[in-house]
Amino acid sequence: MDGKSSSPWLFTLPSFLLCLSLCTTTRLCLGSDTISANQSLFGNQTLVSSGGNFELGFFSPGNSSYSYIGIWYKKVSVPTFVWVANRGNPVTDRSSAELKISGGNLVMVNESRVPVWYTNLTTSSSGSSSAVAVLGDDGNFVLKEGPNSSVTLWQSFDHPTNTWLPGAKIGIDKRRNTSQLLTSWKNAEDPSIGLFSLQLEPSSEYFIWWNRSEHYWTSGVWDNQTKIFSLVPEMRLNYIYDFKYVDNENESYFTYSVRDANTISMFVMDLSGQIKQESWLVSSGAWNLFWSQPRQQCEVYRLCGPFGVCSESTDNFCSCLPGFSTSSPRDWNLSDWSGGCKRNSDLNCPANASNEQIDRFSLRSNVKLPEDPQSVVAGSDNECQAACLNNCSCTAYAFKDNNCSIWFGDLFNAQQLTQGDTSGSSFYLRLAASDVEDPSKKSNVTAIVAGSVSAVVAMLAVVLFGIWRWRRRATVTTKTVEGSLIAFAYRDLQVATKNFSEKLGGGGFGSVFKGTLPDSSHIAVKKLESISQGEKQFRTEVSTIGTIQHVNLVRLRGFCSEGDNRLLVYDFMPNGSLDYHLLYRKDSKTLDWKTRYQIALGTARGLAYLHEKCRDCIIHCDIKPENILLDAEFCPKVADFGLAKLVGRDFSRVLTTMRGTRGYLAPEWISGVAITAKADVYSYGMMLFEFVSGRRNSEPSDNGAIRFFPTWAASKIAEGGDLLDLLDPNLETNADADELTKICRVACWCVQDDETRRPSMGQVVQILEGVLDVNLPPIPRALQLFVDNTEHVVFFTESSSSNQSSQTKSNASTASSQNQNSSSSTKSRS
Repeated sequence: MDGKSSSPWLFTLPSFLLCLSLCTTTRLCLGSDTISANQSLFGNQTLVSSGGNFELGFFSPGNSSYSYIGIWYKKVSVPTFVWVANRGNPVTDRSSAELKISGGNLVMVNESRVPVWYTNLTTSSSGSSSAVAVLGDDGNFVLKEGPNSSVTLWQSFDHPTNTWLPGAKIGIDKRRNTSQLLTSWKNAEDPSIGLFSLQLEPSSEYFIWWNRSEHYWTSGVWDNQTKIFSLVPEMRLNYIYDFKYVDNENESYFTYSVRDANTISMFVMDLSGQIKQESWLVSSGAWNLFWSQPRQQCEVYRLCGPFGVCSESTDNFCSCLPGFSTSSPRDWNLSDWSGGCKRNSDLNCPANASNEQIDRFSLRSNVKLPEDPQSVVAGSDNECQAACLNNCSCTAYAFKDNNCSIWFGDLFNAQQLTQGDTSGSSFYLRLAASDVEDPSKKSNVTAIVAGSVSAVVAMLAVVLFGIWRWRRRATVTTKTVEGSLIAFAYRDLQVATKNFSEKLGGGGFGSVFKGTLPDSSHIAVKKLESISQGEKQFRTEVSTIGTIQHVNLVRLRGFCSEGDNRLLVYDFMPNGSLDYHLLYRKDSKTLDWKTRYQIALGTARGLAYLHEKCRDCIIHCDIKPENILLDAEFCPKVADFGLAKLVGRDFSRVLTTMRGTRGYLAPEWISGVAITAKADVYSYGMMLFEFVSGRRNSEPSDNGAIRFFPTWAASKIAEGGDLLDLLDPNLETNADADELTKICRVACWCVQDDETRRPSMGQVVQILEGVLDVNLPPIPRALQLFVDNTEHVVFFTESSSSNQSSQTKSNASTASSQNQNSSSSTKSRS
């Protein structure tokens, strides 16, 4: 190499060596997972764990102008911070701040070189000049004596903030008499210590605390025999976690691990006051909620602060009582409602001589009353009101059943109940006179002066004639509204359905008819049978159903209750019910596998919402293809939910008379024990078998024997055979093998004899979404019992599968002709 060509190398090599020197002495190399003694972390530099799971560095949450040292997920696209060092002492200039090892301690200093956080180790070993801090692939930041040392001086897992990662523990150190706390952030942009915390108690149960003074949820005690916390039965059946509880003379703690190393999961003490177990869904780029407690947001203690009111039916949960406004709009926008609400006007107490200035009371109805009422002797509502009015500290009163209760100071934990929940009470809130509308003052009515009485009469005639024409042209627009539901007149529905002439289908609950409203929108009107409830109770139950909204549930638009007539009005589903497309399909295209899988997943989501997200668990009791409707895009909608309660005592007759229902009933129905949501899980599992085979589970064969598909399928699944043998021949083996395995295994787990072994619908959703793995299931005993107690039973076999297509079409044709008013007529049923 000549002199000219070598000169660039003579310049570059010293520069490289200089950078290398800086990398190994004062500054960190990009991508490193370790800080060594005399090294520092500055500005935008970060540590990255060896496997790339976690990253550590300076960050500013949201729009905050403050910076913190923290750990976050490297592979998660949504910023998710799992640990914060200086959560109560942020810095304003991250470019001048520094994290380093000094004197054997991890130390963070601000722009003025003042320590804002440090590990505070005082042992002799902590003074080692060879100490290193390593960010592990489990999210644990560990300070060790040296690069190759196994001695841990300090670790972030021992000092959790709001997130509990797999492998970490939240427990009690009996030697030091200290406890670890999992504590919420203050708000979405402030990771300082919030109001809510999770702590293990000496009684071996976890409490969620508000302000470390009031606990409002407990896990129940640990049961060594069942290996679960007594009030968390969901732990019995899961496909993603392993649990471990340790209790010895030195410590007590609980820990968990994830079975699949590729699953990203965390446990969070959320700023909402709920603990949440979440898993990351790569496919949707979002965190998926696996489990949370308390289940209802409004069960969180003092969630909405003073004079705030909580409601499960609003997106933001918290609002202010009338006459009040938010104390800190910025905090509320960041989901921190703890500051509550402040009065719009000061109370006038003691009142002056003017009656106009006397404080007044505003009625609040159907609420769960605020906490800490005081009892007062009063013989009437007026005496109770006077007792409150005469005490300047009194802010509200309630008089019920000759009992007077009054509240002093701030009001907490008031909850506005939904319209369908009639368990609430009423109370009177004390407000300044200027904040209460005076009912004695009538609104001024402007007189219409037209010059003469005849002119006024003529004008009224024109107006009345216009109203008459409007009513004639828009029959169904003259309806009253109850909550979000429309209370239709019976005559209106007669007109809309052309006197109930176009029947879509029918069953044990009643018949369904197609209708058209004046705005040209289509509806499905269900005429209920065997309803013995009074009108008030019927309206209450229907209002409850009407508040339930989910993309995979049929929307109830309204109802009719006139005399003995009880009708429900739903959105019309243009693609009818699933059974038509899945089981008969005489004039429709075979549902491809992708569509079937999405229908199975959507149905599971709808049921999970009914079971786990509603205020009270709603058990459907009649899950089958006829009750799964399809919109224009073949999105599934669960229909007829909530009707079991409407029918009441006659529901047993409905179940036993509806064609096809017997094949979906869980064993508990027959045994007579109390029915739980797991009965729906069983029915859903039976329906999944039909998703696979494209036929009824139980079918007569040519020789009069009964073909029972689930038993053969369960055997095939347990034996690990080729599951494509189970597939609907019309699909010509065109199905995703992994999805087919999931569907088959889930079906078998759902129909287990012991309901405690069945998954919840929430877990089914997570399996189908790919969040959870599903193990190989055992063959349910009930499937074999069905065979043992049925004469002339044969099973589907590989040898007969070639003839299944023609047999299915023949059976479908017969079933269709025999049920013109039932399943085959449900092409557009709702």
